[in-house]
Amino acid sequence: MSLVGMQDVSVGFGGEPLLKHMDLQIEPGERICLLGRNGVGKSTLMKLIAGELTADSGTLSRGAKVTITSLTQDVPVGMMGTIFDQVAAGLGSRGKLLADYHLVSHRIAAEPHNTALLSQLDKLGHALDSDNGWQINQYVEVIIEKMILDPDADVASLSAGMKRRVLLAQALVREPDILLLDEPTNHLDIETVIWIEEFLDRYKGSLIFVSHDRAFIKKMATRIIELDRGRLRSYFCNYETYLKRKEAELEAEAVEQALFDKRLAQEEVWIRKGIRARCCRNEGRVRALKRLREERSQRKEVMGTARLSLNDTQQSGRLVIEAKNISFGYTPDRPIISDFSTTIMRGDKIGIMGPNGSGKTTLLRVLLAELAAQKGTVRHGVNLEIAYFDQLHAQLDYSKSVYENVADGNETIVINGGSRHIVGYLQDFLFTPVQSRNPVSNLSGGERNRLLLARLFAKPSNVLVLDEPTNDLDMETLDLLEEFLMNYPGTVLLVSHDREFLNNVVTSILAMEGNGSVREYGGGYDDWLMQRTTEKNAQAEKISVKEVRQKPIKEGRSLSFKEKKELAAIPELIEKLEAQQRQLHEIMAKPDFYKRGDEVVTATNKLKELGRQLEETYARWHELEKLQMD
Repeated sequence: MSLVGMQDVSVGFGGEPLLKHMDLQIEPGERICLLGRNGVGKSTLMKLIAGELTADSGTLSRGAKVTITSLTQDVPVGMMGTIFDQVAAGLGSRGKLLADYHLVSHRIAAEPHNTALLSQLDKLGHALDSDNGWQINQYVEVIIEKMILDPDADVASLSAGMKRRVLLAQALVREPDILLLDEPTNHLDIETVIWIEEFLDRYKGSLIFVSHDRAFIKKMATRIIELDRGRLRSYFCNYETYLKRKEAELEAEAVEQALFDKRLAQEEVWIRKGIRARCCRNEGRVRALKRLREERSQRKEVMGTARLSLNDTQQSGRLVIEAKNISFGYTPDRPIISDFSTTIMRGDKIGIMGPNGSGKTTLLRVLLAELAAQKGTVRHGVNLEIAYFDQLHAQLDYSKSVYENVADGNETIVINGGSRHIVGYLQDFLFTPVQSRNPVSNLSGGERNRLLLARLFAKPSNVLVLDEPTNDLDMETLDLLEEFLMNYPGTVLLVSHDREFLNNVVTSILAMEGNGSVREYGGGYDDWLMQRTTEKNAQAEKISVKEVRQKPIKEGRSLSFKEKKELAAIPELIEKLEAQQRQLHEIMAKPDFYKRGDEVVTATNKLKELGRQLEETYARWHELEKLQMD
């Protein structure tokens, strides 16, 4: 049975409906990713599902006992109290009762003889007894433990990433049937993103999320819902398959529209000639032409793609930056950089990675000589023209208009030696003429990032410094930025937590590894991960060899009768599991399979379970054979 159903639902805000004639069914256990350009209605659809918004027309139904919880993109200002208080707040009035009980308990620990506090604690305890409160208390503690949080920590002192983890725990404590997440990976470091992926992978409810993190989407999504030109399209497949189907659909649409336009042009020629040639015309054909004109006027074109172009400048010297044994820290006991050396040459594309607060921006500023190294030396090459993208948007004046932020109030801008009107230049970055004259404060986060890119590329540069440029960018602009950076002839220094972006752009990575250690790795994110895994395995092997040398060698043992029987049956079991796997792959490869909504979720879960069983069976086979050899 569907958790949420929509039939012919439309919604708008005074003008033309933002979302029109939507049909949607959300089933238990689905993981749905909402895709679409900024402003197409993703947040509106989430609010409809959550019941925060009423549809203008159509039917929207929810199951009688379906619970829905939302986790918004922004961390609320002024979060107070302990982590336990915040998580318990997800339970409403019962959660407040729990939080009050814990608060009074902590106060009594400091004032054990305060009779007023003891009396208050007794009343709260009786209230919890009558409301099944102790069982709820235990569940809150379990959630906090699973999320690896300290229940007594002060929320106000936490980083933005840890606050988002607390808010996720607050959402999960209700055990919702549907969990709504808006950009859950934004501003989180890679380690936290991977942790969230692993946690949500074990989540039993339905998950609906908006994200531009392609690695996260590939990992989590079993279904894609795309909002495009007011329409909702559902794809019962993973992200890679969606991309292939979407490309095929756009090609077919382009062919269909070209044929339509050709027919319309022919009919327009006919009617003009018919007027001159004769008084009596085929009225049926005239009516058909009117319908064609009306259909063409109602057509919504595919939204344009940003056009990024480089403002030419002279080439930098072959050497860009040379750092020798540099060290830096704001306090002596917490070094950010310790005895680090690197050489950056023209054309290098360097990614900088590390946990939030590890000092990535500080490393950038030291390399750019904005901060003086406390030890060591930093030397720059000649003819450097540096353009800087700031993730905090500090370069933007929110009180000024969009075009004033790019052209400093001028009507024209010089690009590659030629003069362009600022409105035309901003249209390359998907800003309409009206938007270009509006204040920056009216823009969304993604639009502000696009404005920063427009400002960045309007100035000649041969060194690009980008601090988290991918946050809130739509997929098309993200792909275009990737392509631009890959073809950029200068040098790129890039701070990012977007694994796919790092894989596609950078040639090497500087990793902040704590205690001032900064290490350089060749390649992108996957290459860094492989090198780190190899190093960890080598270290584990060294420890293992050391332990073996230290411990007395135990005599081996022969397999028991039961183990021998189990070992003999394993090859047949593996063949059976692999046959089921092949059968499922064959079924899922059929073109009409993804039209069967209920079967898709079941088949996907079954495939995952078969993979887990095969992994465990192979591990057991290896274990028994090793015992037999011993």
